[in-house]
Amino acid sequence: MGVQHANEQVRWRLAHPGGRRRGNVRGALGGRRADARASSCELWSPAMAPAPPPAASFSTAEVQRRLAAGACWVRCGARLYDLTGFVRHHPGGEQLLRARAGQDVSADLDGPPHRHSANARLWLEQYYVGDLQGDPQGSMENGASDSANTQKTDPAMGPKLKVVDWDKDLVDWRKPLLWQVGHLGEKYNEWVHQPVTRPIRLFHSDLIEALSKTVWYSVPIIWVPLMLYLSWFYYRTLAQGNVRLFTTFTTEYSVAMPESVFPGLFLLGLFLWTLIEYLIHRFLFHMKPPSDSYYLIMLHFVMHGQHHKAPFDESRLVFPPVPASLVIAFFYVFLRLILPEAVGGTVFAGGLLGYVIYDMIHYYLHFGSPHRGSYLYSLKAHHVKHHFAHQQSGFGISTKIWDHFFHTLIPEESHPKMQ
Repeated sequence: MGVQHANEQVRWRLAHPGGRRRGNVRGALGGRRADARASSCELWSPAMAPAPPPAASFSTAEVQRRLAAGACWVRCGARLYDLTGFVRHHPGGEQLLRARAGQDVSADLDGPPHRHSANARLWLEQYYVGDLQGDPQGSMENGASDSANTQKTDPAMGPKLKVVDWDKDLVDWRKPLLWQVGHLGEKYNEWVHQPVTRPIRLFHSDLIEALSKTVWYSVPIIWVPLMLYLSWFYYRTLAQGNVRLFTTFTTEYSVAMPESVFPGLFLLGLFLWTLIEYLIHRFLFHMKPPSDSYYLIMLHFVMHGQHHKAPFDESRLVFPPVPASLVIAFFYVFLRLILPEAVGGTVFAGGLLGYVIYDMIHYYLHFGSPHRGSYLYSLKAHHVKHHFAHQQSGFGISTKIWDHFFHTLIPEESHPKMQ
């Protein structure tokens, strides 16, 4: 019976890839904003909405067969969740989640060691597959101890579970989102910080859409050769012995810059990048656009909001080469203007390596599984908390040093003692 219901649910989803939704924005541009909004919204009525899919139910034996086949199913009470596709993204590591396969994770959501945020609980609902038949108190896996029996939890802290309904979201996921988000107004900030586990399409044009996506390995392929060439070129320039600092102000007290200063200048650029990374992330990417500014909301979404909305869209985790080139060119010209060419170029080369490291770490924090207790494990936990619970703190990606310095470190969690 459970398998039949599950198959019916899959067939229903294939037959109804999307339905009309309340307040569906078509995102028409031009003309007065009020007219654009009025003409781009569709009326919604219950008669227009598709019927809900049949509720699936699974026996304990059916769930055990899936667990034996390698699936990772967990439950909250009688509600079942298939986390097989999520295990490698789990902030606590894949093994931690697989160790709870077949168990009730209701108590684990409240911790210790980690109390899951409201966004994390909503995220879980995207993996809901049905209900467990019979008595939900026992474990679904033979020999596994139920976490609810080993941990006590405060009922008042229980998760408020809510089924995700894509057809009633504030945007139409069947259409490019960039032209819709500007109409969200004051609802945008809350909406964009409720992450979903699905890819995002930004543009109507297939070409522009393709250019907005980037595979992670394109970053080292494009920028590491340039960094190596600049390092070699400016080291050779410094080795000629005719580079001096402060010649703009005085020739009498100018400082010679031999090739021996190259490592220090390079490391200075690497260090300065960590500060630039922090400042851009905090003050540019996390600016709060005015609710009445259609275009500033669009700008924020295309710069960083889309990443917070779909944090595991791997095609949008690193900077595309075209916009990255513009930013990199700006910093190169700036350093060339304020420093001698070889000095500024060496600092720039170090900063360029810092950027590559930053993008690679960022990708790994989303898709890697660092060893528990390692530095990268700490960074991953820090960054996931930034996405799901603390969007206005924890801005460091490759290091937390500037979060310490500017007092934006994500606070440690405190768990109430259970009686």
